[in-house]
Amino acid sequence: MGDIFSLGFGPFRWVCTSGDPNDLLTTDQIAAEVLGELISRGVPEKTKQQYEDNVRWITEAGKHKLVVGSQARILYSDQEGRVAIATAFNHAVSIGRLKAPVILSRDHHDVSGTDSPFRETSNIYDGSAYCADMAVQNCIGDSFRGATWVALHNGGGVGWGEVINGGFGLLLDGSEQATNRAQMMLAWDVSNGVARRSWTGNQNAMDTIRRAMKTNDKLIVTMPHYVDNQDLLENAFKISQDNLAN
Repeated sequence: MGDIFSLGFGPFRWVCTSGDPNDLLTTDQIAAEVLGELISRGVPEKTKQQYEDNVRWITEAGKHKLVVGSQARILYSDQEGRVAIATAFNHAVSIGRLKAPVILSRDHHDVSGTDSPFRETSNIYDGSAYCADMAVQNCIGDSFRGATWVALHNGGGVGWGEVINGGFGLLLDGSEQATNRAQMMLAWDVSNGVARRSWTGNQNAMDTIRRAMKTNDKLIVTMPHYVDNQDLLENAFKISQDNLAN
């Protein structure tokens, strides 16, 4: 899952509050249309492969009859896809194509929402895999950017004391404010984790966060730099030890 997360892809979710199966079918159609449009505009090959898989999944999801209870769907998507789908859903609510508001969320097993050195952050090798700051920043950052509710909790998937999860819910009621909130919050919700992964030297994450900065001039992420001199750190420690000895 690590490289999928580094590309910004993770389990994006939505619930149709109308409870109408036809609304869920409409959201499937909207999501497929949006992803098809993104592919036609041109995206990196690795992103295109994910989008094409997602289009196949969402166009076939209904026939598998996976819904139990709430009219809900899950779809792996990246920042660009999530924002575009959310914007399209909100517009559909505003014009009556969808009968009632849609609630967005995601699994905690995602790009930014979980710190778990045994699963979600297991491929982060800069020494920070055991820190819980990403999930906390994700949760609080979502709240400041318009989430309807947020949650910070422990234990999801790998056991108590082994993971911290940050989650959110976002109501799309068809208003212009809902569109603005979705665009701000979903961008942070994904970019937070992609930036973290880029700082570890992950090339997929670095490429992804550079693309995000090109599309959002308010997003400024410090990029990592590779050290040409492999002895630099060892020499720095040696100088420090020599100074202490003196």
